[in-house]
Amino acid sequence: MIKVGITGQAGFVGTHLYNTLKLYKEEFELVRFDRSCFEKEDQMDAFVQQCDAIVHLAAMNRHNNANVIYQTNMSLVQSLVASLKRTSARPHVIFSSSTQEGKDNLYGKSKKEGRFLLAGWSEATGAAVTGMVIPNVFGPFGKPFYNSVVATFCTQVTKGETPEIHVDGSLKLIYVGELVQEIINVIKKKTADSNYMVPHTAKAKVSEILSLLQKYKAEYQDKGMIPALADSFELNLFNTFRCYMDIVRHFPVKFTQHTDPRGAFVEVIRLGMGGQVSFSTTVSGITRGNHFHTRKIERFAVIKGEALIQLRRISTDEVLNFQLSGNEPAYVDMPVWYTHNIKNTGNEDLYTIFWINEFYNPEDPDTFFEDV
Repeated sequence: MIKVGITGQAGFVGTHLYNTLKLYKEEFELVRFDRSCFEKEDQMDAFVQQCDAIVHLAAMNRHNNANVIYQTNMSLVQSLVASLKRTSARPHVIFSSSTQEGKDNLYGKSKKEGRFLLAGWSEATGAAVTGMVIPNVFGPFGKPFYNSVVATFCTQVTKGETPEIHVDGSLKLIYVGELVQEIINVIKKKTADSNYMVPHTAKAKVSEILSLLQKYKAEYQDKGMIPALADSFELNLFNTFRCYMDIVRHFPVKFTQHTDPRGAFVEVIRLGMGGQVSFSTTVSGITRGNHFHTRKIERFAVIKGEALIQLRRISTDEVLNFQLSGNEPAYVDMPVWYTHNIKNTGNEDLYTIFWINEFYNPEDPDTFFEDV
């Protein structure tokens, strides 16, 4: 069992890393960290002494005054190193740096000097340090106008706004889930490399990213069609986009019914890609689901009976409730990292059609059980 502490645990990457490590309960034990530890030596000392590995993610990315960014980030690293020296603790420290190191700005300078500071501590003590130089990270739940241009564009496009492109540069990108897996691999292998260049997994111009997001808006958000996704980058970008939609306002989406003397016809899903379609009946009072996915796209379509669909984002308390009825057939799509369920709230059998973009693979189900 590896005891892992994460500074910046509540941040963009920190949240994803924390939630992912929770899925591997037999391999990792999470050591609680609070930002106040940086201001209280006794708390920081207690924290570092508990950890086998510390992932230092805490940092300031943006501020109107670049000097504040530099001073803040250096102070955070200095606080960590001072505690390691006071306690003589020797955890494996993984430091999150950035390819901004190579640019002439104070954020990049703070990351480079912070990495060097930890490397010096490593050389003096023999402790393992990994300085991860990371490309542009994108994914669900990043802050717009702070974490990445993808987060900013997703926010604007889902609201029907037209983002401005100031410099149409080419970006080297990594999805936050891919970065988390890189960090986990480093923790497991105890890789000691003060200048570990994390490989990017995709490369795209800013205008290409915006074009894809506008396509998702037109096809998915406006028309309910699952767009064609050419590769894992587009799947990750689409799942990111979906998490920026106002799902409370958007769902449930009512189907268009075509009726004649024979009965009714409803088109359940229009696809630019494949997947698996399932049909279920659920007896009155029974609940299905209570699980979440980290990469799959899933649609629940109620065609007969009464149902309550519930969603809750992992590590939050707010439960979103959607009432659906076969009298007005409708669907709800499940964002990644939202645990979800469906309950028959009527007196007759509930008829539901499920679509998911991957065939079920018992060796890699991407299905994690947690009550809503």
